[in-house]
Amino acid sequence: MIYVLVALESEVVDVRLPSEMQFVFTGVGKINATYQTTRTVLQPDCTAIINYGTAGTLQPALAGQFVQVAELVQRDMDARPLVARGITPFEAGDHAGMITVAPDGVSLSTGDNFVTSPPAIATDIVDMEAYAIAKVCARHDVPFSCYKFITDLADENATASWRDNVSKGAALFQSQVVDVLT
Repeated sequence: MIYVLVALESEVVDVRLPSEMQFVFTGVGKINATYQTTRTVLQPDCTAIINYGTAGTLQPALAGQFVQVAELVQRDMDARPLVARGITPFEAGDHAGMITVAPDGVSLSTGDNFVTSPPAIATDIVDMEAYAIAKVCARHDVPFSCYKFITDLADENATASWRDNVSKGAALFQSQVVDVLT
Protein backbone atom coordinates (compact mmCIF):
# COMPACT_ATOMS: atom_id res chain seq x y z
CA MET A 1 0.00 0.00 0.00
CA ILE A 2 1.23 3.48 -0.85
CA TYR A 3 0.10 5.86 1.85
CA VAL A 4 -0.47 9.51 0.95
CA LEU A 5 0.10 11.68 3.99
CA VAL A 6 -1.62 15.07 3.92
CA ALA A 7 -2.10 17.49 6.79
CA LEU A 8 -5.68 18.52 5.98
CA GLU A 9 -8.56 17.11 3.95
CA SER A 10 -9.07 20.56 2.40
CA GLU A 11 -5.76 20.11 0.54
CA VAL A 12 -7.04 17.13 -1.48
CA VAL A 13 -10.64 17.99 -2.31
CA ASP A 14 -11.92 15.71 -5.10
CA VAL A 15 -8.69 13.64 -5.32
CA ARG A 16 -9.54 10.00 -6.01
CA LEU A 17 -7.00 7.38 -5.04
CA PRO A 18 -6.82 3.91 -6.56
CA SER A 19 -7.23 0.88 -4.32
CA GLU A 20 -3.47 0.50 -3.86
CA MET A 21 -3.21 3.98 -2.30
CA GLN A 22 -4.74 5.37 0.89
CA PHE A 23 -4.91 8.80 2.52
CA VAL A 24 -3.69 9.44 6.05
CA PHE A 25 -4.50 12.88 7.41
CA THR A 26 -1.78 13.93 9.81
CA GLY A 27 -3.05 17.21 11.18
CA VAL A 28 -0.87 20.32 11.28
CA GLY A 29 2.69 20.46 12.59
CA LYS A 30 5.71 18.25 13.10
CA ILE A 31 4.46 16.37 16.17
CA ASN A 32 1.17 15.37 14.54
CA ALA A 33 3.00 14.42 11.34
CA THR A 34 5.58 12.36 13.23
CA TYR A 35 2.90 10.50 15.16
CA GLN A 36 0.80 9.63 12.11
CA THR A 37 3.85 8.77 9.99
CA THR A 38 5.18 6.40 12.63
CA ARG A 39 1.81 4.67 12.89
CA THR A 40 1.70 4.38 9.10
CA VAL A 41 5.21 3.04 8.43
CA LEU A 42 4.61 0.34 11.03
CA GLN A 43 1.65 -1.01 9.02
CA PRO A 44 2.68 -4.36 7.51
CA ASP A 45 1.37 -3.34 4.07
CA CYS A 46 3.23 -0.01 3.89
CA THR A 47 5.45 -0.01 0.78
CA ALA A 48 5.93 3.75 0.33
CA ILE A 49 4.89 7.15 1.63
CA ILE A 50 3.98 10.16 -0.47
CA ASN A 51 3.56 13.52 1.24
CA TYR A 52 1.41 16.06 -0.55
CA GLY A 53 0.33 19.41 0.76
CA THR A 54 0.55 23.14 0.51
CA ALA A 55 3.58 25.33 1.06
CA GLY A 56 4.67 28.93 1.02
CA THR A 57 7.62 30.45 -0.82
CA LEU A 58 9.77 33.55 -0.81
CA GLN A 59 10.31 33.20 -4.57
CA PRO A 60 7.45 34.82 -6.50
CA ALA A 61 8.16 32.66 -9.58
CA LEU A 62 7.11 29.56 -7.60
CA ALA A 63 3.70 30.95 -6.54
CA GLY A 64 0.88 28.79 -7.88
CA GLN A 65 3.27 26.05 -8.97
CA PHE A 66 3.13 22.32 -8.27
CA VAL A 67 6.63 21.16 -7.29
CA GLN A 68 8.56 18.07 -6.26
CA VAL A 69 10.73 18.39 -3.18
CA ALA A 70 14.35 17.21 -3.39
CA GLU A 71 15.80 18.33 -0.02
CA LEU A 72 14.27 18.95 3.39
CA VAL A 73 15.56 20.59 6.56
CA GLN A 74 14.03 21.36 9.95
CA ARG A 75 14.11 25.17 10.08
CA ASP A 76 13.21 25.61 13.74
CA MET A 77 15.88 23.27 15.15
CA ASP A 78 18.25 25.73 16.79
CA ALA A 79 20.79 24.17 19.16
CA ARG A 80 23.53 26.73 18.55
CA PRO A 81 26.32 26.89 19.62
CA LEU A 82 26.45 23.08 19.75
CA VAL A 83 25.65 22.69 16.05
CA ALA A 84 24.52 24.87 13.16
CA ARG A 85 20.88 25.86 12.86
CA GLY A 86 18.84 23.05 11.27
CA ILE A 87 21.05 20.25 12.68
CA THR A 88 19.83 17.97 15.47
CA PRO A 89 22.64 17.70 18.06
CA PHE A 90 23.96 14.37 19.36
CA GLU A 91 22.34 12.45 16.53
CA ALA A 92 24.40 10.06 14.46
CA GLY A 93 23.80 9.33 10.81
CA ASP A 94 22.55 11.11 7.75
CA HIS A 95 19.27 12.27 9.28
CA ALA A 96 20.56 14.93 11.67
CA GLY A 97 20.26 17.76 9.13
CA MET A 98 19.30 18.04 5.47
CA ILE A 99 17.50 14.99 4.06
CA THR A 100 17.72 14.41 0.30
CA VAL A 101 14.78 12.49 -1.21
CA ALA A 102 15.01 13.20 -4.95
CA PRO A 103 17.74 14.17 -7.41
CA ASP A 104 15.80 17.18 -8.72
CA GLY A 105 13.32 19.57 -7.20
CA VAL A 106 13.07 22.34 -4.67
CA SER A 107 14.44 22.65 -1.15
CA LEU A 108 11.96 22.83 1.71
CA SER A 109 12.22 23.83 5.35
CA THR A 110 9.74 22.57 7.90
CA GLY A 111 8.90 24.28 11.16
CA ASP A 112 6.10 24.64 13.65
CA ASN A 113 5.22 28.14 12.56
CA PHE A 114 3.23 29.63 9.70
CA VAL A 115 5.87 31.64 7.82
CA THR A 116 5.02 35.29 7.17
CA SER A 117 8.57 36.64 6.82
CA PRO A 118 11.91 35.18 5.70
CA PRO A 119 13.07 32.38 8.02
CA ALA A 120 16.68 32.09 9.20
CA ILE A 121 17.25 29.01 7.02
CA ALA A 122 16.84 29.92 3.37
CA THR A 123 15.07 27.31 1.23
CA ASP A 124 12.84 27.48 -1.82
CA ILE A 125 9.63 26.66 0.05
CA VAL A 126 8.32 26.29 3.61
CA ASP A 127 5.80 24.00 5.29
CA MET A 128 4.92 22.54 8.69
CA GLU A 129 5.08 18.72 8.25
CA ALA A 130 7.30 17.33 5.44
CA TYR A 131 10.67 17.11 7.24
CA ALA A 132 9.09 15.13 10.08
CA ILE A 133 7.52 12.69 7.61
CA ALA A 134 10.78 12.35 5.65
CA LYS A 135 12.78 11.68 8.81
CA VAL A 136 10.48 8.90 10.03
CA CYS A 137 10.54 7.31 6.56
CA ALA A 138 14.35 7.53 6.43
CA ARG A 139 14.68 5.96 9.86
CA HIS A 140 12.42 3.07 8.82
CA ASP A 141 13.85 2.70 5.28
CA VAL A 142 10.46 3.41 3.70
CA PRO A 143 10.58 5.02 0.24
CA PHE A 144 9.41 8.64 0.44
CA SER A 145 8.49 11.33 -2.07
CA CYS A 146 7.10 14.80 -1.51
CA TYR A 147 5.04 17.18 -3.64
CA LYS A 148 3.74 20.63 -2.75
CA PHE A 149 1.41 23.22 -4.23
CA ILE A 150 2.66 26.75 -3.55
CA THR A 151 -0.23 28.73 -2.11
CA ASP A 152 1.41 31.90 -0.84
CA LEU A 153 4.48 34.13 -0.73
CA ALA A 154 5.21 33.56 2.99
CA ASP A 155 4.59 37.22 3.69
CA GLU A 156 2.08 39.35 5.60
CA ASN A 157 -0.64 38.15 3.20
CA ALA A 158 0.25 34.45 3.58
CA THR A 159 -2.73 33.49 5.73
CA ALA A 160 -5.32 34.96 3.36
CA SER A 161 -3.49 33.63 0.29
CA TRP A 162 -3.29 30.14 1.80
CA ARG A 163 -7.03 30.15 2.55
CA ASP A 164 -7.80 31.26 -1.01
CA ASN A 165 -5.52 28.66 -2.60
CA VAL A 166 -5.45 25.63 -0.26
CA SER A 167 -7.48 23.37 -2.55
CA LYS A 168 -6.12 24.57 -5.92
CA GLY A 169 -3.28 22.05 -6.12
CA ALA A 170 -5.47 18.97 -5.67
CA ALA A 171 -6.16 18.50 -9.39
CA LEU A 172 -2.44 18.85 -10.15
CA PHE A 173 -1.58 16.25 -7.54
CA GLN A 174 -4.19 13.94 -9.09
CA SER A 175 -2.90 14.36 -12.66
CA GLN A 176 0.86 14.60 -12.03
CA VAL A 177 1.28 12.01 -9.28
CA VAL A 178 -1.73 9.76 -8.63
CA ASP A 179 -2.70 9.17 -12.28
CA VAL A 180 0.95 8.68 -13.28
CA LEU A 181 1.48 6.00 -10.63
CA THR A 182 -1.60 4.03 -11.61
